[in-house]
Amino acid sequence: MAREMLPKSSASSAARLSLRLRALGYWSLVYGGCLLCAAAALLKLCWSLALRPAATLRWAVRDAPPACLHDTSLGTHCYVRIKESGLRFHYVAAGERGKPLMLFLHGFPEFWFSWRYQLREFKSEFRVVAVDMRGYGESDVPLSAESYRFEYLVTDVRDIVEYLDYALRHPSQLLKCSWFFFFQLPRLPELMLSINDFKALKSLFTSRSTGIGRKGRWLSSEDLEAYLYALSQPGALTGALNYYRNGIEPAARSLPLSQQCVRSPVLLLWGERDAFLEQGMAEACRLHIRNHFRLNIISGAGHWLQQDQPDIVNTLMWTFIKEGEGRKSHRN
Repeated sequence: MAREMLPKSSASSAARLSLRLRALGYWSLVYGGCLLCAAAALLKLCWSLALRPAATLRWAVRDAPPACLHDTSLGTHCYVRIKESGLRFHYVAAGERGKPLMLFLHGFPEFWFSWRYQLREFKSEFRVVAVDMRGYGESDVPLSAESYRFEYLVTDVRDIVEYLDYALRHPSQLLKCSWFFFFQLPRLPELMLSINDFKALKSLFTSRSTGIGRKGRWLSSEDLEAYLYALSQPGALTGALNYYRNGIEPAARSLPLSQQCVRSPVLLLWGERDAFLEQGMAEACRLHIRNHFRLNIISGAGHWLQQDQPDIVNTLMWTFIKEGEGRKSHRN
């Protein structure tokens, strides 16, 4: 009997050792990346302080929103306190109540305003709603990183939809994601994004390599001021960064990572020259979709598609919606 159990015991030990080695490699990558990014940021900070000490440590909270944030053509500003978390969410809604819902969710470091072109475009046929995600804009800002766990974010979306009365590994990519490691650090990312009156954020949205308007519409000075107004408010950057700070530990607890599939029709729009995401990631998404899937790579476009080339994005969205209606009619 002991001889029969030995192979099972050895296999179990080997599995535990393999899991520990994976965890060790994972955390070595995380902390190594954090240290490298911290060193680079501190060098940049010291250099900026040496050149312009007064300007480096100066940034201003914008007290008054620019006029574009009150543009009535974009919709009505509304608030809802959702039941699960008790948080208050801000959203902008347009279009007739009772029409199909089109819900817009933004990324970092954006807020509802990033969907301005789509709010105007689709409000004639849909009830369009652009939300400030938790930690952004005028929505509540939980302070702890734990409050930004993925399951909480999913619950936010579910509760907002219910309130609106609708049913329900690549080396180059690792380099592009170096900011992810940097964002794990406490306080330093907020400082680096704020110094020189938010110069890093301005560059993110306006530079030739990462900005809006590589081949499309440039961000106007008023549009940029809208972003600076939202992100300069006390605690705004911390709330936005906490999305990334809560991404590593849950993944580590789930090693080996499990894969889940999406069972809804998916239109994935991707910028050919995205400065932050490799195009191969878009192709890999096919493996996780168990329904109709369409991938459109937009030539010459960057990361901020819906703002950079809104006309192309809107046309592709309309086409996908109409084709979906056609498939439903054919099945019926």
